Amino acid sequence: MATAEAPAAAGGAQIIDGKMTAELIRKEIAVEASAIKSKYGKSPGLAVVLVGSRGDSATYVRSKKKACADVGIESFGTELPEDVTEEELLKVVQEYNENDAVHGILVQLPLPKHINEQRILDAISLEKDVDGFHPFNIGSLAMRGRQPLYTSCTPKGCLELLKRYSVPISGKRAVVLGRSNIVGMPVAHLLQGEDATVTVVHSKTKDAREICAEADILIAAIGKAEMVKADWVKPGAAVIDVGTNPIPDESKKSGYRLVGDVAFKEVREKAGYITPVPGGVGPMTIAMLLQNCTEGAKRVLEKAASAPAS
Repeated sequence: MATAEAPAAAGGAQIIDGKMTAELIRKEIAVEASAIKSKYGKSPGLAVVLVGSRGDSATYVRSKKKACADVGIESFGTELPEDVTEEELLKVVQEYNENDAVHGILVQLPLPKHINEQRILDAISLEKDVDGFHPFNIGSLAMRGRQPLYTSCTPKGCLELLKRYSVPISGKRAVVLGRSNIVGMPVAHLLQGEDATVTVVHSKTKDAREICAEADILIAAIGKAEMVKADWVKPGAAVIDVGTNPIPDESKKSGYRLVGDVAFKEVREKAGYITPVPGGVGPMTIAMLLQNCTEGAKRVLEKAASAPAS
């Protein structure tokens, strides 16, 4: 596994470069995908289902398709109208479940309000749940001695960044700011699995700032622009910023710029490591999706190859 190196920021904190690290991982995945095709005659396959015409969702889907092409993963896609029925969407998912060329299925979220999101996610085959949202995968992550088939991509990317930059985790105090099913809770379980002592801070937590300021590792996934100030951070701490928040900026053509949950400029003066936004956790999410798909394909194809002939 290649490790990443980046120059220290002006204030002394080392920048954890998610974009550069994701590029390293994509190169590793391309090698693995090529080896899989050479050995089994099949490339890993990823299916992405898009419902509606949200601009941000469409952009994410395009970037995932391009990323697949770049590393040798075969890309499948279905685009459905905003008013698609739940049963029609379930039928598409089931068709991909039954397609042997597809090793991972991703339904782009959020879905329209008239569709039961949980029902759709639960319909994805466990073997193809590359987003790691299936209750079995989440449950296995929470249980000692068990391993999920897939780990949610963003939490997995957070841990991968810490490891690639050789940030010590075992025995350290970690605080996760936010308790969502997509990031906060899974990343807390991953940190526990690496023997960190973990506290989850949320909207009802008293003395949140004081608790965060004790952390050797702080994962911010609260969804509030620049909420984490310098006095929330322990000197030398590793700060992983999962937030992506648009704030007004008249100097930008779009009229806004993206910032994280961490006030980057002031926190980097105090932290030991810090991820920027953009260019931190974001690129890692897609890289972990590609990694999950490749690992899933290898697992399925190895199993099929070792099965006795009928």
